Amino acid sequence: MARQQKSKAKMEQAKGKAKEAAGRAVGNEQMEAEGRAAQAKGDARQTKEKAKDTFKH
Repeated sequence: MARQQKSKAKMEQAKGKAKEAAGRAVGNEQMEAEGRAAQAKGDARQTKEKAKDTFKH
């Protein structure tokens, strides 16, 4: 389960980065902001999983 959550976090980060870049390329500030938000969500999920791993071992 943890591996699945970690991969989900990486996927959110990648999607966010792509969306932010696309928004920047077309000059769409809202899309750029949504991309940054998705990256932050992925970062938070990844941090949570790392913390769980730390306490597990």
